[in-house]
Amino acid sequence: MDLSEHTLRALFDQLGLPSNAAAIDAFIAQHRPLAEDIKLADAPFWSPAQAQFLREEFDGDADWIELVDQLNVRLRA
Repeated sequence: MDLSEHTLRALFDQLGLPSNAAAIDAFIAQHRPLAEDIKLADAPFWSPAQAQFLREEFDGDADWIELVDQLNVRLRA
């Protein structure tokens, strides 16, 4: 069982991205709005490893799914 803290900042760390609040806001601003017909993991701005991680979280309804869903919503707003 994964006991690490699951925050948006921790998700960005997991994805290997800058994770301070300003960097997260800048990433979202740069990449939104993500078209509704594109799955989050299929967005062109992810590396193959990042996309795989996101797919695994969606497919397995895994530990990070709530934060991945939150990121998905923010990118589509």
